[in-house]
Amino acid sequence: MLYSVSSFIPLKQLSLLSPPFVHSPPLYTIGCYPKIRLLTSHSIEFPFTSPNPSRALGFSIGATIPSNQGTDSVIHFEDFVEKDWSFLDTDETNGDGEHMQKIDRIISAGNIKETSKVLVSIGSEAFVDRVVYSSPCEQLFVVHDSLLILACIKEKYDKVKCWQGEVINVPEKWTSFDVVFLYFLPALPFELDQVLAALAKRCLPGARVVISHPQGRQVVEEQKQQYPDVVVSSLPEKMTLQNTAVDHSFEVVEFVDEPGFYLAVLRLNAESDNK
Repeated sequence: MLYSVSSFIPLKQLSLLSPPFVHSPPLYTIGCYPKIRLLTSHSIEFPFTSPNPSRALGFSIGATIPSNQGTDSVIHFEDFVEKDWSFLDTDETNGDGEHMQKIDRIISAGNIKETSKVLVSIGSEAFVDRVVYSSPCEQLFVVHDSLLILACIKEKYDKVKCWQGEVINVPEKWTSFDVVFLYFLPALPFELDQVLAALAKRCLPGARVVISHPQGRQVVEEQKQQYPDVVVSSLPEKMTLQNTAVDHSFEVVEFVDEPGFYLAVLRLNAESDNK
């Protein structure tokens, strides 16, 4: 099996030159735009053909793989396809003051401090911008399925750590989070139980997990119809959230489910034994 850059991104017409490819678990840290260097056991560079994240894009990608003999072999990934994530930024870039107030409310729910280690999962560029400018912290770690969105974030903020992959597989060396924003939970291809189980092992006691949507449940359902390849689930109901949270030593400390706004705040209990 050849590990792809994402379980969601189709890779076509793969040609691999000798020496044989050595399998290793995928671990991707994004370097600077416009050329992304993914720090894995191999050196891989992604030259983008467009900086516009608002549409699906095709990429021609070359990867150099050091061999034991000191020579390089090349993998060509043809027709690299980005999913369309533009809907996440639509309302955040239109100057809507009410929308930005909702974003600020979501960020405030995390109680970020200067010593905080913050995780943002499936966040928009505008949301990350707001976190950076409004809430200084020790570490901001962004996880996303989109390499292009991560590249744009990394280009603006060199100190922000970016990782392309799944939130449940975040490497332990970047963990011990005390604030987690599951900004777009319905895009995660996992059950809520799986997500909270993973976060309980990666968070400090007392950590806050903020699940949100600035437009509410109805808009999520509409997005689910329009973008079925991206939006794969719904926002959790209060009872479901409470029951699942208890199973993993979390408690629900705030829950808002209004027509135009969704916010759920969970806190990891101090006596958590999930480590």
